[in-house]
Amino acid sequence: MTSTQDSSRQESSPPAGSDNAPDRAAAEKKHNALNAGTGNASVAMLRQLLAARELPLAATVTALMIMLLTYALVHRHERLALEAADIEPIAVFPDFATIARVEIKKQMFFDFLEIYVDARNSRVADNRQRLLDLAAAIDSGAALTAEQRTRLEELAGRYYLDDKDLPDHEIIAELLKRVDAIPAPLALAQAATESAWGTSRFALQGNNLFGQWCYDDGCGIVPRRRNADATHEVQAFDTIADAVDAYFMNLNTHDRYEAFRAMRSQMRSQQGRLDSLELASGLEGYSERGADYVDEVQTIIEQNDLVDKYSG
Repeated sequence: MTSTQDSSRQESSPPAGSDNAPDRAAAEKKHNALNAGTGNASVAMLRQLLAARELPLAATVTALMIMLLTYALVHRHERLALEAADIEPIAVFPDFATIARVEIKKQMFFDFLEIYVDARNSRVADNRQRLLDLAAAIDSGAALTAEQRTRLEELAGRYYLDDKDLPDHEIIAELLKRVDAIPAPLALAQAATESAWGTSRFALQGNNLFGQWCYDDGCGIVPRRRNADATHEVQAFDTIADAVDAYFMNLNTHDRYEAFRAMRSQMRSQQGRLDSLELASGLEGYSERGADYVDEVQTIIEQNDLVDKYSG
């Protein structure tokens, strides 16, 4: 276990207008997109292997079960998002270790986790747009309303920004560095290496896909090879969505990833889109392995064509 990140910055129930408040139009759009073909890569691969009779029956059954579970979870998540704003989906983590065929295991892992990463990015995008609207209002010379100011203060608190004595435009500028997406290819690659493609003890027992640590006694799972003088545990999460949320908050608020956020902000201002491979270079501090860790994440992105498959 090499990760050094701290997941102690976790959130309680967010206020109205926060990242976790679902947007009905966005949910309907994602639901329709899902019906149009989420998981097609997995389906196509299964069909090819079955046609060639290269996949054993047991592996086929397991892969199909995971695919069906993924579809069921997505449909349930979207249906609940449309019906109630305060209901979270119950996630059951698949046993990817039962899939012997490596390419099937990888594809299923990526397709499964992409759902949660996209959902989180969608909520972040909603709040980012609200910040951009506030910035435009200030630029036009308008003063913020009491409601707008309350929302701004809530976001500043949620993203651990000390906004004391800062003018509104500086608060917004700093928040825009934090309230931004983490590209799916980067998140998927990190999850793959941190969780051993969803097969690690921490993934199976604690829904921990990103190697987050915690430091309160009993907060997670004690690593078997932890140094005698170490006190950290590997954070345990109730759901996969909780683990993804903590991962986002970690990268978007922790001082260790300030350079990562600065790089992302520069990409926004210069080219608009985010480059997963380049952003990975800002994550040397995520692991004690440093540059070797970055190389591994970038290799996973490239070898699995994650930019082409999961960038939009």
